[in-house]
Amino acid sequence: MSKYAELFQWFKEFLGYKDSSPMESVASFKERTSGELHHLEIDYSSCKRYGTSYRALPKSYTQPKCSGRTALCREVLNDTWVSFPSWSEDTPFPGTRKTQYEEYIFRCEDERFELDVVLESNLSTIRVLEAIQKKLQRMPAEEQAKFRLDSCIGGTSEFIHRKAIQRIYGDKAPDIVDGLKKTPAVAVPLVLKRLKTKEEEWRESQRQFNKIWRDQNEKYYLKSLDHQGITFKQNDLKAMRSKSLINEIESIYDERQEQAAEGNGDAMGPHLVYNYQDKSILDDAAGLIVHHMKRQTSIHKEDKARIKVLLHCFLPDLFFAPRGELSDDEDSVKELNGLGKPELTNGLPEAEADDAYNLIYVNNNWYLLFRLHQMLSERLLRMYQQSVMIAEGEACDKQQRKQATAIALRLKAPSEIDLEEYYPAFLDMIRNLLDGNMDSTNFEDTCREMFGVHAYIAFTMDKLVQNIVRQLHTIVTDESCGQVSELYQQEQGNLATGGSSATQHTRILSEAAYQKRSESLLTDENCYKVVIHKDKNICRLSLELLDTEDTQSEDPVEVEKWNEYVEKFVGSEEVSTEVKDHLQNKPIFLPRTVRSNARLKSSITPSTEKESTTNDNGSSTDEAESEGNNSDKEEDNDEVEDMEVENSMECKLSLNSYKIRFVKGSEDYLYRRQALKRAKECHHVVANRLHSRFQAWLSDWVKSNVTNDQESGCRDWLLGHVEGLHPCTTTCESVTNTAIQHNKYSVKWEKNWNSVQEQEEVDDENMEGRGSRMLPRHKTLYVQFLSLNVFHRYKASVERSGDGVTMCLKKT
Repeated sequence: MSKYAELFQWFKEFLGYKDSSPMESVASFKERTSGELHHLEIDYSSCKRYGTSYRALPKSYTQPKCSGRTALCREVLNDTWVSFPSWSEDTPFPGTRKTQYEEYIFRCEDERFELDVVLESNLSTIRVLEAIQKKLQRMPAEEQAKFRLDSCIGGTSEFIHRKAIQRIYGDKAPDIVDGLKKTPAVAVPLVLKRLKTKEEEWRESQRQFNKIWRDQNEKYYLKSLDHQGITFKQNDLKAMRSKSLINEIESIYDERQEQAAEGNGDAMGPHLVYNYQDKSILDDAAGLIVHHMKRQTSIHKEDKARIKVLLHCFLPDLFFAPRGELSDDEDSVKELNGLGKPELTNGLPEAEADDAYNLIYVNNNWYLLFRLHQMLSERLLRMYQQSVMIAEGEACDKQQRKQATAIALRLKAPSEIDLEEYYPAFLDMIRNLLDGNMDSTNFEDTCREMFGVHAYIAFTMDKLVQNIVRQLHTIVTDESCGQVSELYQQEQGNLATGGSSATQHTRILSEAAYQKRSESLLTDENCYKVVIHKDKNICRLSLELLDTEDTQSEDPVEVEKWNEYVEKFVGSEEVSTEVKDHLQNKPIFLPRTVRSNARLKSSITPSTEKESTTNDNGSSTDEAESEGNNSDKEEDNDEVEDMEVENSMECKLSLNSYKIRFVKGSEDYLYRRQALKRAKECHHVVANRLHSRFQAWLSDWVKSNVTNDQESGCRDWLLGHVEGLHPCTTTCESVTNTAIQHNKYSVKWEKNWNSVQEQEEVDDENMEGRGSRMLPRHKTLYVQFLSLNVFHRYKASVERSGDGVTMCLKKT
């Protein structure tokens, strides 16, 4: 009836109850209690929002009554907006989501808290009842019979003591509370004894539970701190799959191509770059791989030897690291495979070259090997660095204490592994895990105890090593992978596989040819450019996916035109009219060659005409033509017999651009016999003729451009007659070489020539020019004399002679 106020008011008037009667208090309590539960029926998702944490109550909601509110409270207090928190467990993307191990820790804390609350509330009730019992003991019997307790049972809180009694007596708790109120002299000793008995039982249970809770905390504490371990194992097993690794670089390639098409970047360049900061990690990685590979019965002995050669020789050479040791059988396998160490083009040892690189083009299987090997090396390096940091931190702490705080308080047993031996022990644990001598759970717990929250990257180390072994087995048995390695060994001889970065420009053509051959070899799969760059002690691995798609047109009309063009270019013996017209405008032959060819043909033509005129009938014409052709062939054969010709030039033609690209290593060779001898015989004649023509031109030019003062100034400077020069003696000697006469100037200094360095400058306004006369530490130097309109260049050769030197100047 509390919902119907008018009917309830009539019912109270009918019964004769006043407003202060107990019935009204009970009714108001029930009404308030029922009103407090109405909020559970509200759908807050459909209510008006204010931010993310507040909702407006609907207008149909009946506000609960509050008898303690004043006019000011009704004016300033909020009755519309309520707090609507978003719990972390209920949101799809929480800021901090608890792991299952954190839930175990929190559950232990909750149980411990609940038990502490029970014990403390029970102890509080015992103290209150003990005080009442002492008070009753000091009272006479009459006062004890009249003594009564209020609803708080002698304490300050009604609910704490009532709850404590209810835990012990259950459904009989109201009767016990009523007995404590009416007859405390009788009920208090009985209830107090019962409470103390339960106190002892619960204290004993608490001691037992503390052991359980402590074991659970020790078991789940490190796991609760590791918030990445659970998800890392699942994601990493997917990430190290072949499909995932290939899709990763292909997605980067597609994204870069789109950016380049939009003009936001360059399509060229490495797609993935990784650093190898410590080369010694390569030995540890190779050791783990070989350890697991030896225990695989599915791999043949010959394949195992090839894998060891690849790990101990080929990969260290690529990463500029020292090679590993091999047995005699493996050395023979290495020689058969031809795996040699890359050499730099400048001839310097690799250890002395701080800036060098190695280049190799690979297919999918090799790319997967490089990626998996990089992942293993990176994780081993991180674990090594973490072990070093732990050892250094413990060494600093030992100066202030003898042992760790947890061990000193006996909260943790001392570790059986020394801190300095964490990394070697970690490698041994991986070997035991690969051999099956250690389960994964024990391995993970030990790693967490050693490396803390940084141990999660080692949880999939066994799977990573197993994938690398499978990939290596594929490489040594796959034919395509073998062709990739053979091509790399061939290109090593062409100096196309890297070297010093300072001389990289000298290998551009050879590296481009290597890339073309690799792309033609790997037409059915991806082609990757792998560059290992050495910068002092750090190696940088760069991986780039190359575009090997054929962009040639498939239009039949274009293909037909292309075939006709190739046939004309290669098979036609006659020169077309278009080409002749083009050659008349832009000839590509020397005129003297054309004239000599014409004279040769004219000497052959009369014999042909003579043979043709001796025939009278029609059939003789054919014979004459055939004889004439034979004579031409004989003359041609005579001419060819005087030459050595080899036509081995190869070229590739592009369908779209008709551009010709010559194949590296192919060439045409033509040599006329006795050509060198004839050249030596006519060299003097040709040299004298050219020299005479040059001297004639030079004399005319000097007469018109050089004054006598300038010429005499140049001569005086060469002879050392100019003031301000270092004391010396200069002599001029006329020398004839190959029928050409030139002057030889000899300069002698009295002091050590290494310390002599003199320079003279003359004012240009006096038209006497500017010259320099100095002797550097080179065996050859150039002395220049520059006047206003004349320039002479001399080549000087320096010879030591005792305490002095001799410099010879030759005009060039």
